[in-house]
Amino acid sequence: MEDPLPGYEGKLRELLESKGARVGCRIRITRFGGREIIEGLLMPKHAFSSPYVVVLKLDNGYNIGVEVREDTSIEVLECRTPPKAMRIKLAPRPELPYVKVIGTGGTIASKVEYETGAVKPSMSPEDLVELIPELMDVANIDSEVLFNILSENMTPYHWQVLAERIAKLITNESFKGFVVAHGTDTMSYTAAALAFALQKLPCPIVLVGAQRSSDRPSTDAALNFLSAVLTAVHAPFGEVVVCMHATPSDTLSLVHRGVKVRKMHSSRRDAFQSINDLPLAKVDPISKKFEIINKRFIPRASKDELVVKPKFDDRVALIKAYPGFQAEIIDMLVDRGFHGIVIEGTGLGHIAENVIPSIKRAIESGVAVVMTTQTLFGRINMNVYTTGRKLLQVGVIPGEDMLPEVAYVKLSWVLAQTRDLNEVKRMMLHNYVNEINYVHTLELYPRWIEL
Repeated sequence: MEDPLPGYEGKLRELLESKGARVGCRIRITRFGGREIIEGLLMPKHAFSSPYVVVLKLDNGYNIGVEVREDTSIEVLECRTPPKAMRIKLAPRPELPYVKVIGTGGTIASKVEYETGAVKPSMSPEDLVELIPELMDVANIDSEVLFNILSENMTPYHWQVLAERIAKLITNESFKGFVVAHGTDTMSYTAAALAFALQKLPCPIVLVGAQRSSDRPSTDAALNFLSAVLTAVHAPFGEVVVCMHATPSDTLSLVHRGVKVRKMHSSRRDAFQSINDLPLAKVDPISKKFEIINKRFIPRASKDELVVKPKFDDRVALIKAYPGFQAEIIDMLVDRGFHGIVIEGTGLGHIAENVIPSIKRAIESGVAVVMTTQTLFGRINMNVYTTGRKLLQVGVIPGEDMLPEVAYVKLSWVLAQTRDLNEVKRMMLHNYVNEINYVHTLELYPRWIEL
């Protein structure tokens, strides 16, 4: 028989049992002579919790631990019998297009694991479809879980496996578009990787995530996921994009070019923003409307035009310039056999002059060095100041207006094709998927669109 009070032991368990409490019951805890009253759903305890703490899920969706003292009273307000899960049968509808959903993990496919108290990736894309029945009126969903990891565990190897899987599906199947469920923290890296690995796409590849897990009332998973599927069906472009909340409210989503997007906030639902570019589209998931707002996009190509170059060099480093930067960091990377270094420099693309000899040594050793700016908005111009000109003279490759992480992914991709530094420079300066924007308009800084 399933334990009604998992994680609870000793006197606290005896107290809860005497009140007829079990996990899922709504209880009221009163402390300090009635000065503090807390109500919520009784939740399982994780393995590292104090034996004197009760875990409650509050009405706002957050979990808290409440210490039970001698003056604490517990009252059971309600205990409902949980309904049996109903499985939605996703019978194919011949009038609707097919969208392939690939799960890789992340918060959009996560729920709380109460044995440890952590948020773990454990919900498959099929589970998300069941949570969003509106999807059945938009597309036929075919799904699979390729990885089940949090995004901080993504590596260039995972990018390659994901790209190869999508390329195989594009070649052998007929999907209107692809949706990749991904953790938000490194989503922009994977989006850039897929954009370089799979070019001249016959359909969009839409990465989607959530800032708040699916078991919370404030989750953004449903709106983001529905918007991503609408994008996969209706978008006229063949690009890799990121689709996430446009505002903190559940109203609109924005579709960002995968090589021009960054997560700009750790927890807000509208954390993603296009940098040095305009969003490609906006989506109203309520009315199921899709609207292009940036006509500078790459149109869908034919299957025969698909270019697949999925390999990446994992010996590339991304480092940040700062006051007092130690030149031996560059020396260490060279001595450890790294093939490429991307520097997130200051201003127009600088690093302290004392580092230049180490950078020169790196380049003479066959290491490609690319300069970007930590200001994010704007572009580097290494011809303005002496430091920049010296860096150019020793062979540093200017990163134009590419985000540091995009330049890092691109260099990793380029070095998997060639190690010849002249060819590396040519490829880094070549604009493959609109990762470089030569448009200079004030509208690109920082938000321009009225939502």
